[in-house]
Amino acid sequence: MSDFATIILAAGKGTRMKSDLHKVLHPIAGKPMLLHLLDSFAELDCKRTVVVVGDRRDQVDAALEGRAVETVMQDPQHGTAHAALQAKERLAGFEGHVLVTFGDVPMVRAATVRRLVDALGEGARVAVLGFRPPNPLAYGRILADDDGTVRKMVEFKDASEEERACTLCNSGVLISHSRDIWPLLEGVGNDNVQGEYYLPDVATGAIAQGDTVKVVETDPGEVAGVNSRAELAAAEAQWQAFKREEAMAGGATLKAPETVFFSWDTQIGQDVTIDPNVVFGPGVSVADGAHIKAFSHLEGARVGEGAQVGPYARLRPGAVLEEKSFVGNFVEVKQTTLGKGSKASHLTYLGDTTVGEDANVGAGTITCNYDGYFKYKTTIGDRAFIGSNSALVAPVTIGPDAIVAAGSTVSRDVGAGDMRLVRGEQIVKPGWADRFHDTMRKKKAAKKSGG
Repeated sequence: MSDFATIILAAGKGTRMKSDLHKVLHPIAGKPMLLHLLDSFAELDCKRTVVVVGDRRDQVDAALEGRAVETVMQDPQHGTAHAALQAKERLAGFEGHVLVTFGDVPMVRAATVRRLVDALGEGARVAVLGFRPPNPLAYGRILADDDGTVRKMVEFKDASEEERACTLCNSGVLISHSRDIWPLLEGVGNDNVQGEYYLPDVATGAIAQGDTVKVVETDPGEVAGVNSRAELAAAEAQWQAFKREEAMAGGATLKAPETVFFSWDTQIGQDVTIDPNVVFGPGVSVADGAHIKAFSHLEGARVGEGAQVGPYARLRPGAVLEEKSFVGNFVEVKQTTLGKGSKASHLTYLGDTTVGEDANVGAGTITCNYDGYFKYKTTIGDRAFIGSNSALVAPVTIGPDAIVAAGSTVSRDVGAGDMRLVRGEQIVKPGWADRFHDTMRKKKAAKKSGG
């Protein structure tokens, strides 16, 4: 490919979303759809990117901070061709292919853009992206020969019945060389009911001049726009379906794929088993052979080789489960490393903790890491045993091979090989319970008889 630039149109108000958040910033798999598009195009070695914005520009600028992307305002807004033309000044001096696409069409792939570029290489002045939806509805139609040469592009409202019978529809995405696209955009008129300058007329203008326009067809899902919450949900479902297929193709077993939800950056190894109803937030990696059991939620966590999570476990940011470690039902882990072979089987909270190898954390154990102002660290050594219903008040260190007896509240360090038992004195009163029951039964019987 020659040098490549992208113009992304994102000036629409997105009123159908009914949101204070800019439409193109609504997330799919935890990442704004505009960023999905930018990351897809990154592999094309895009030299310049201009996002045309309007309402809520500050939100878009904030989302793009740190990226080599410029924004430009379209104000007033006079249609999509007018919007694309706003990028001309920002791309002054650029020579190469220029793609025009939409920020609310987040699934366009780099491979598809390469196919559009190839069409230019075959002599087209403009290449457009077409699709065949199950129901063409009111999409604009592309009338083309078998070799993809476009004879006519027509809006639905202007099409004849014969033209409406054509199932090849216009996505609006197009590409042209920088030497061609600006004259074509400037040549677009606004002789229509809305008085606006429409992007498809770039291709129409090229055809009128006798130039070749080619259409490249793609799957309808790739060019599905997101203009409402329902369409956002559909895009999420489409992305999740793709990710599930990718995970299984990579060697993972998903027992009920439709119930597993991934984040945009989830990494899954081979021979991983994922049970039903598992949710991955951002920043999770799962190594080979791990097992994520049902109803678990993971975010910002690393699960080591052969480790097990759940069922009903929660791994929060900073959780690290080393090789063959295990957390079971109703265990919450945050900013904690669980060493190789260690386990916390149930009903436990581990926060800001380092657990060594082959340690056992009993049911109901809590690391008390927060005093209302600051967080403190708990360290549990190799092979240590923490008895059930214990509270470890940080900062505290439990040495290797140490034992904390069940029901203890530990606020001082426990040395290696030591046992710490912190309980109130157990008092036994022989026969007290029998006398109590006898007295209460007599009182109840007297009350019942009216005495």
